[in-house]
Amino acid sequence: MQKKIAVVNDIAGYGRCAMTVMLPILSYMGVQGCPLPTSIFSNNTAFPSFFMDDYTDRMEAYIENWGKIGLKFDGIATGYLGSLRQIDIVKQFIRDFSKEDTLVIVDPVMGDHGRLYSAYTVELCKELGKLVALADIITPNLTEACYLTDIPYKEQGWKRKELYAMAENLASMGPARVVITGIPQGEFIANFVYVKVSDTEVRSGLIRIHKAGAERCGTGDVFASIIAADAVRGVPFDRSVRKASGFVKKCITASIELETPPNDGVPFEEILYRLKRD
Repeated sequence: MQKKIAVVNDIAGYGRCAMTVMLPILSYMGVQGCPLPTSIFSNNTAFPSFFMDDYTDRMEAYIENWGKIGLKFDGIATGYLGSLRQIDIVKQFIRDFSKEDTLVIVDPVMGDHGRLYSAYTVELCKELGKLVALADIITPNLTEACYLTDIPYKEQGWKRKELYAMAENLASMGPARVVITGIPQGEFIANFVYVKVSDTEVRSGLIRIHKAGAERCGTGDVFASIIAADAVRGVPFDRSVRKASGFVKKCITASIELETPPNDGVPFEEILYRLKRD
């Protein structure tokens, strides 16, 4: 049967991020994406103004009806969660709607470049750590990994043993598969992969790719979508990380070639045919 992933994220009407990136990529990769919205935005928040409708008060009724029709999922993928209540709702959702083999993929969206996003507090970070404990796979960027592990952030100079220790710390919270993304290394961007195969066996490694240009809105959502789709389809984790990294680079390159404004995200639609499904 076709795999199903519940996608817990916000919806932006314009600006290619969150749900509007994740659903088409999941669909292209042969996975049914089932949206559970956390909020509705007219456009992404990189623009100087936006309309936002907080969906928190309606999430539980929405989820309740999924329960009435007997839904279960092969995967549950979470993105930005902006309040303690949303995190609590999502934790309960994971407990109620997981099968024995359901994979939980958490992108702990909290900040970037060493700083938390404006809505995030230390208390929210701690609660997100409890959500991480329910995950099988997490995809934090370097900033988020540092906040989750209480390790001081630095932009450059990360050694493999430091990244290993950080990933090991994250895995000890619950997830067996960890990828720390967006690690600057000169002309490269690196992702550190950690897979806990068993209590006695760990696979880890650094996957590097040449920088293609400036960062853009939505690239983390592109990355997380590929990781989630591959996970429920049984693709090895390190292969999936390589695929996701390479496709994000192609998306950024296409943005430059098409002169896409930075706030518009990446024109992944133009090159989706270049994304491998296996």
